[in-house]
Amino acid sequence: MKAYLGRRYHFSASHRLNSGVYDDARNREVYGKCNNPYGHGHNYTVEVTLSGMVDPLTGMVCNLADLDAFARENLLDRFDHTNLNELDCFENLVSTTENLSIEIHKIFARFSGAHLERIHIEETSNNSFDYAGGALPAIGIH
Repeated sequence: MKAYLGRRYHFSASHRLNSGVYDDARNREVYGKCNNPYGHGHNYTVEVTLSGMVDPLTGMVCNLADLDAFARENLLDRFDHTNLNELDCFENLVSTTENLSIEIHKIFARFSGAHLERIHIEETSNNSFDYAGGALPAIGIH
């Protein structure tokens, strides 16, 4: 019997949306106030959705203590109270929440306790992002 488990994690981080491909004027045009040279921050909520067979002995898809320990070590310790632009994963990527959702998906894809279905990130009360894996089309810069 397959079941789904959703678990939320919270962290705060800052970033500046800025592309090295664009000049200063184009960065301001594309990213607006999010291109502030001093950056800005968010209180992110990450929801991880996992699936798996319900263990007949435990009645669970996975052990929440194992999932929380994995999230603490691989997500929270890495991203909480950081400047995302200074992390290796954003060395060649703009630190948008779309790209953040892909990076977090890569992290939880390594969790062996259950199958990762999707990552959902709430950046603000108005902005949320989902990533469920799979091939992404190549998009040119215009």
